[in-house]
Amino acid sequence: MHVCDITMFYTPHGGGVRRYLHAKRRWYCQQGDRHTLLTPGRWMHRHGDHLTLPAPRLPFGQGYRFPLRRAPWVETLVDQAPDLIEAGDPYRLAGAALAAADRLGIPATVFVHSDVERLISRRCGHWAAAPVRAYLRSLYEAFTVVQVPSLALAERLRTLGLTRVVWQPLGVDAEHFHPERRDPSLRADLGLDDSTRLLVFAGRYAREKNIDVLLAAMRRLGSGYHLLLIGPDMPAVNLDNVTVYGRFCDGGHLARLLASADALVHAGDQETFGLVVLEAMASGLPVIGVRGGALPELISPQVGLLAEPRNAAALAEAVRQLFASDWHAMGRAARARVEANYRWEAVFACQRRLYQDLLAGRSLPED
Repeated sequence: MHVCDITMFYTPHGGGVRRYLHAKRRWYCQQGDRHTLLTPGRWMHRHGDHLTLPAPRLPFGQGYRFPLRRAPWVETLVDQAPDLIEAGDPYRLAGAALAAADRLGIPATVFVHSDVERLISRRCGHWAAAPVRAYLRSLYEAFTVVQVPSLALAERLRTLGLTRVVWQPLGVDAEHFHPERRDPSLRADLGLDDSTRLLVFAGRYAREKNIDVLLAAMRRLGSGYHLLLIGPDMPAVNLDNVTVYGRFCDGGHLARLLASADALVHAGDQETFGLVVLEAMASGLPVIGVRGGALPELISPQVGLLAEPRNAAALAEAVRQLFASDWHAMGRAARARVEANYRWEAVFACQRRLYQDLLAGRSLPED
């Protein structure tokens, strides 16, 4: 099987989609399949089966690039002659994936990594929701199947009238993200004593992450708690109990930082999955999130706590409650849940069966 992924949600530095694609590439190649990746870059380049075509950078886009012309991408996809194409964004490259699949006579899937309707509505106002829904319905119904990482998002897409929607959760490298990567020296580096609870969050600085709510919660929590805030373009913070790493932090460095914290806290309420939550759980951390997006599907009372969204007081109180309970047991339960349900091996085996069904012309499996 030759699978080709194409997406603009890719930078050389990091990000959840990049981690998904790299894990996918490794696993599929281990099965004897071929995997081609096509993403935007500064220039045309080929490194093995990873191809880049030139595209301008998005202003304030944290390294992301937006292709302007569809034709070169269609021709490159056709030249690769894959058996199946997966689009990873709902913009110009999704159209390229559909056009190439039509010329090749092969299935085209789309993986919904972002909740475009909510993102645009939050930025532009609720008036934008109806035209965005119409656009997404028209786009997604042209694909052979739509993959979504959360059950909540699957249900929302079905309300648009889409029927070929399949729940496909993401996963985690449970050997890479592991409690054994804990480094006691991190607390010393941050100047923290043993009684201070170390919180961590890693992600992009984007409106939907609600970093302002997270910082307001830290003001309420005070000196007994410290937040390590990791991600590109994070703002300068004038708080004694917050340390900012304002850059992408991937690979072993991220795994070390997660495992060395006491808990992950996530104020975002529009996550389609929440990959960093899963990585923290694999690292043996309990997690604090909000009742919004896909986070309630990952965070149960056994592994963490949920607060009301966009409410700094509620988020701070959830942090206090977590550390007043047996949070070490929650961390162990979080690790066990990842081991049982969210290893990349199991996730990709399920996806590969879906691909095989599509190539064989079989009907989609029921949820």
